[in-house]
Amino acid sequence: MSGYNEPRIADILENEDDDNSVSTTTSTRQMNTDRNQFQVQIVVTPSRGRDGGAEIKVCGPNGSIGGGNSPQVSRGRSASRRLPPIHNSQESQWISRRTRTPSPAIHGRQDRYYLEPRYGRHHRNRNDRSPITTTKYDVGSCAAGYNNQLSPNMSPMQQLTGDGVTQFLRSNPDFLDRFVMEEIELEQLERWIIRRSQKMKKKHEQKNDRKISLSKWKFCVHADKRKMLQDLTTSLEKQPTKDEVLWELASCISSAVDADGFQLILIENADLSRTSIFKGNIKTSLKASKAVIAYVIDKLESVRVSYHQMDSRFPNGSFKDGEEYHVMCQPVVSNGKLAAILELWKIKGKQPFHEEDEEIGMSYLVWGGIALHYADLYFSMNQQKKLNDFLLDVVKSIFQDMISIDKLVKKIMNFAQKLVDADRASLFLVDTKNNQLYATIFDVGLDEEERVEATSKEIRFPLGIGIAGIVATTGEILNISDAYSDVRFNRSIDQLTGYKTDTILCMPIYIQGRIIGVVQMVNKHTGMFTKEDQDAFEMFAIYCGLALHHAQLYDQIKKSEQKYRVALEVLSYHNTCNEEEFKEALGNGIPEKIIGVDDYYFNPFGLKDNEKAKHAIYMFIDLFGLTRFDKNSLIRFTLTVRKNYRRVPYHNWTHGFSVANSMYTIIKHSNNIFSLNESLALYIGALCHDLDHRGKTNKFMLDTASPLANIYSTSTMEHHHFNQTVTILQQEGHNIFSKLSSTEYKEVLDLLKHCILATDLALFFNNKDRLSKILSEDNFSWHNQDHRLLIQAIAMTGSDLSASAKPWEVQVKTVDIIFQEFYDQGDEEKKNGRTPLPMMDRNQTNHQPASQVGFLTGICSPCYTLLHQLIPETKSLLDMCHENLRRWKDIDDNIKEKREAR
Repeated sequence: MSGYNEPRIADILENEDDDNSVSTTTSTRQMNTDRNQFQVQIVVTPSRGRDGGAEIKVCGPNGSIGGGNSPQVSRGRSASRRLPPIHNSQESQWISRRTRTPSPAIHGRQDRYYLEPRYGRHHRNRNDRSPITTTKYDVGSCAAGYNNQLSPNMSPMQQLTGDGVTQFLRSNPDFLDRFVMEEIELEQLERWIIRRSQKMKKKHEQKNDRKISLSKWKFCVHADKRKMLQDLTTSLEKQPTKDEVLWELASCISSAVDADGFQLILIENADLSRTSIFKGNIKTSLKASKAVIAYVIDKLESVRVSYHQMDSRFPNGSFKDGEEYHVMCQPVVSNGKLAAILELWKIKGKQPFHEEDEEIGMSYLVWGGIALHYADLYFSMNQQKKLNDFLLDVVKSIFQDMISIDKLVKKIMNFAQKLVDADRASLFLVDTKNNQLYATIFDVGLDEEERVEATSKEIRFPLGIGIAGIVATTGEILNISDAYSDVRFNRSIDQLTGYKTDTILCMPIYIQGRIIGVVQMVNKHTGMFTKEDQDAFEMFAIYCGLALHHAQLYDQIKKSEQKYRVALEVLSYHNTCNEEEFKEALGNGIPEKIIGVDDYYFNPFGLKDNEKAKHAIYMFIDLFGLTRFDKNSLIRFTLTVRKNYRRVPYHNWTHGFSVANSMYTIIKHSNNIFSLNESLALYIGALCHDLDHRGKTNKFMLDTASPLANIYSTSTMEHHHFNQTVTILQQEGHNIFSKLSSTEYKEVLDLLKHCILATDLALFFNNKDRLSKILSEDNFSWHNQDHRLLIQAIAMTGSDLSASAKPWEVQVKTVDIIFQEFYDQGDEEKKNGRTPLPMMDRNQTNHQPASQVGFLTGICSPCYTLLHQLIPETKSLLDMCHENLRRWKDIDDNIKEKREAR
């Protein structure tokens, strides 16, 4: 027995036992001595909120306490002894060993003991005990060994119930060690450590002693950690910025390591030259030397230095001049990147920073890194939200507001300032003609009511001067942390305004690969402009360029619109009938009857221009009367239409009048097959179908990239003729349809457009084929709107080509005029390096008869044939067309015979 050492238990057991204990572990052993047989009961009772404790009860065979010379007591009584506190080093060893390895069984046979947990107010019933298997030791041998350790001058009872128990446990540390490792649950052991640590913390607060061991801190500051996390969470909720989170984190660490002051060194991209200090609670300048800061940046390791100690890492010294005596610098890392350096210091007379202080700081920084990560996420999301809101405003401005460029610049400046937290903002636009930058809104500040202050006059300076001028020239983004140390900075503006420029972020604005402007942000409110500011601002600049480009286009459009209005006023004056012309026509009156005007073979060349206008007014009144139309408007409209035909060889006022006369004749003799609105559209369409014709074909307009061809890609001139008609109708005193209802007005305009576009010969062939098919299948119906539109289109083509159905004298004269216009176009094509068609080459006049044969055969004859089928009254047109065709064939045959005879 004497050679066997039982495990120690005294050093882990506290000296209190009350009803607040967390749980009670009881182990009963039988002990044989030379004099009596004793029962040893070890009761471990940790109390909640208080120090844990344990006691050893020794009972005689009949329940007596002690043995031998001890007095007899009733069965079940016990003697107990409270145990002294445990040591911190032993606590750490137990926790470390118990968490690393499972509990091996100690030799001996197995028995049961009872664990009696009583934790808080929800403790288990005392009678509800769950047996837990434990090791049965050789208690007899243990007791023998125990007795050998007791003082011979003490009775067995005194030896077991007095300091002898403590002496035994201290003399047998292996017993205590094995007992704790094998018999005590890990959770129970941790609760003991926490309670013990809390007690030590209270003692520390009372003594104001900073010396807390690392192991003590690890297990005693759970409440502090919880509070730190709560503070960080609150900070994230209220001010979720990187700087604020770092400040809260630094405050926690400073308090935990008992520092006298601290400050944060914010470092951009691990560049020591680009640092800013987030001011702490004592001083605002760096305490450690730049060599120390550079070392922390490079190694990402903590550094502890004291003023009186030499450090081989810093041969030139660790401190700047000052009263600081101890400094600890720790890197703050978030997402694997250096976010800042935390500098803590203590004044002279304080204990230096220890390794455990580094451990404490790094433990806080683990939690702080998470907070920084979410702060970065919040910042990024918030920046993106701001950017998205701005982009939405830009889109609204482009597609809805149509604001001027000055208003848009103000919007851009206000947003840009908020985006990067700048104090001032300027936007310069590039004047490429003069190689200058200019600004009408400069040095914009944001006051409390978010109003912008702009200069009253324009500012201009050459490209290449100052930061903005260099950016506009090179296209390089400049982020300057100290403007006055940069030789490129122009100080003249600061000297004039009295404003001190410190930091600058200047960026070019591109549109379609060219720089149109420069945005310059001045003086970030906190620190310098960061890479995040630069990235956000770069995205902003793209849409800023889009907005500015749009605003410039809008301003150009507004100016063009004003120019158009001026031009329209001038054209209206010159191309609108004046009062003298109107009064003269009104004074001459309109004839009540004009003989022969309704003849299909009416000759338009026998009338002067004024007489043609008078005949046109007469034909309108003859068809529609004046009940629903204003005579004065009709006169003004007709006279203005006459003035808007250009003086070209063929497509002039005479041609317009001739086509209107032919349509009048068709309507007059067609027995009302057309409705009133259809007749209105057909007659006015015929009168206006070639307004402002330039004497060139649609193909020529497309080939020469005419502005009209850019506006209308198909039926170019016909669309222009219709628009000119509408323009005349909209002029004051010219709307001949003003008395129609809105429905009738809309219907007439739709039909009018259909009729004018139908004069494009490119559309004729499709119309001819469709109508021919309908007639061949005997499916034509006057009640079918599509069929009616087709016959209207054929009627417009027949009127437009009516010169081919006039008597030979009129036909020959018309063909001569047509070829004059063709030859003019051919001459233009030759100037442009193109080869004209033979019929448009004035050097190939012998092609005229052949071209007329082809024209009458392929277009005119089919057109009048269809027209005759549906409107038999037009037979005269078909007959004269065939007669003219026969004559052109005879001429062409003679030319061919002469050519063959050669």
